[in-house]
Amino acid sequence: MQSRYTGVSPTESEEFSSASRSVKPGLIASGIVSAWTWAATLLQSSAVAYRYGISGPWWYAAGATVQVLLFAQLAAKLKLNAPYAHTWLEIVAARWGTTAHLFFMFFGLATNLIVSSMLVLGGSATVTSLTGMSTIAACFLIPLGVAIYVVVGGMRSTLLCDYTHTTVLFAIILTFMFTVYATSGYIGSISRMHHLLGEVSKISPVAGNAGGSYLTLRSKNGLIFGVINLVGNFATVFEDQAYWQRAIASRPSTTVKAYLIGGLAWFAVPFAFSTTLGLAAVAFSAVPAANSPSQDPLSSNFIPMLAPLSQNAISEGLPASLAAATLLRKSGAAALLIVLFLAVTSATSAELIAVSSILTYDVYVRYINPNATEQQILRMSHAGVAIFALVMGIAGVIFYYIGVSMGWLYTFMGVILGSAVCPIALCITWKKANKVGCILGSLVGFSAGIIAWLVTTSALNQKVIDVTTSGGDYEMLAGNLASIGVGAIISTTTSLIWPDDYDFASARAINNRVAAVASINIDDELEEPGVEKKGLDVSASSATNENQIDPELDPVGLNKAFKFAARASIVLTLVLIILIPLPLFFAQTIYSVTGFSVWVIVGIIWTFLSAVAVVIYPLWESRAALRLISRGVIMDIFSPGSGKFVAPSSLKKPVE
Repeated sequence: MQSRYTGVSPTESEEFSSASRSVKPGLIASGIVSAWTWAATLLQSSAVAYRYGISGPWWYAAGATVQVLLFAQLAAKLKLNAPYAHTWLEIVAARWGTTAHLFFMFFGLATNLIVSSMLVLGGSATVTSLTGMSTIAACFLIPLGVAIYVVVGGMRSTLLCDYTHTTVLFAIILTFMFTVYATSGYIGSISRMHHLLGEVSKISPVAGNAGGSYLTLRSKNGLIFGVINLVGNFATVFEDQAYWQRAIASRPSTTVKAYLIGGLAWFAVPFAFSTTLGLAAVAFSAVPAANSPSQDPLSSNFIPMLAPLSQNAISEGLPASLAAATLLRKSGAAALLIVLFLAVTSATSAELIAVSSILTYDVYVRYINPNATEQQILRMSHAGVAIFALVMGIAGVIFYYIGVSMGWLYTFMGVILGSAVCPIALCITWKKANKVGCILGSLVGFSAGIIAWLVTTSALNQKVIDVTTSGGDYEMLAGNLASIGVGAIISTTTSLIWPDDYDFASARAINNRVAAVASINIDDELEEPGVEKKGLDVSASSATNENQIDPELDPVGLNKAFKFAARASIVLTLVLIILIPLPLFFAQTIYSVTGFSVWVIVGIIWTFLSAVAVVIYPLWESRAALRLISRGVIMDIFSPGSGKFVAPSSLKKPVE
């Protein structure tokens, strides 16, 4: 449909990997929400709500939102310092050479592998729980199924699928919210939920929470999880090509806007979902089953609708699926299966095209065939998608058999990836960043993280180190903090003592041949039928074209965008991480019905506003393109063949 009715074809490598760098902010924001909504977003957020009460949803959502907000600064610098790069690793190569390029490629691919493994593990565990499907089969079917539409449509089709996924995601989240807090016969109101959570606190008080209550932000273990979550997600945003891919695909003038909207909209997903199903799973342990001899949760004869879950079940992310199935029976299980499938497939598609870009431009074009033609690059991009889909399935099976769960992997990722966060950010944004210092910081930080994690595990568990003992809160906290802290200190200190003086000229020259293509405004093409985008069959190493510059790449405007991104993202980070949660943590407040009502209602309102931002707004900003496509479809219905997009010959660009 895209090729037939708009003249934008995914058979061109630039369109396949970066959607011709022309996507509007609403669709990019929707893609960010979709790509950042992993299986862990839905399952792990509900698991921490089940463990820690209302502090879990806040720390999960806030601890993974600020990275996207802060990434807006990197996105602005990307457009300013390397507007035609395909991957962040190309910038590393242009600035620091082959050694640094290969070194940081390890962190980039390791990030993609860990994120992908979490997607497969979480998705397969829930699919098996709800349908009985073989876990091994699910591990392979998820990535291989997604690979098909990624190969066919490329980056733009991925973003359009992301939009569809995001729309359904918000619809189902709102359905669960109103069922739990308004219509359910088991809970049905905010006050009833408050009462049930209070009853459960009497039966099994939460260790480390004020009064053992689920209704407080004063949660020691919740705060520890928040720190782990914050560190680990810096790694999976700053080092994951999937997020750079969306910055690359975005229009330069609206990149910052897209990331700020996307980050704030995404906050509602884990917060609302886990405040609903995570707390519902807790509440159901105080709701009597039909065959319960007693209606009193404190009675020894009481039989709950949902028995307390084991630590393994919680770590696998099962509270959400069991709560959904208990709440709406088969309909609830089906709804969760749908939303989980969409979350997993959307994030998987982002990882597939991200790794495909690295394998294509950072391995194939850089080291194997520097003079690759358009068609050779496109074939390698397709092969990269297929290769990594198979790797994802194999990795999921390996982790499944060695007993590593999604929850364990989620808290561990910062231990091995955190050390490279600061060096990568410095490379993209700071002219003084020192090559040796940043490599050394990443390497030493990596080692420090592993050592701190293992030493803490040994010290706290009588020298027993295994999957179970190494996954504790303090063990993971030590490893995460050592990794990101040591990496940041060494890379920053060495850069201040022995500063580089890089002018980013070589970074701006990366793939600058694309300027000729970028000068064709894809949006004008969609709004004014008659301008067809044509691919240029040139080598990947073509020379810089200084005569054609994208007017959206004005340095003054991009510097203003960076400053705005810095101010906005820092203020929002302070609000989400410090100004709201910490006073409530130290106040040791246990929410009354009124306080809890405000908490839930704010979550519902935030979810509605987020849905408007990433569901309604993209339709409005793309109304011209939708009219164009609709007109073509209608013309084809009444006169087959007449609806195809055809550019007037006077506006066509000749193809050499």
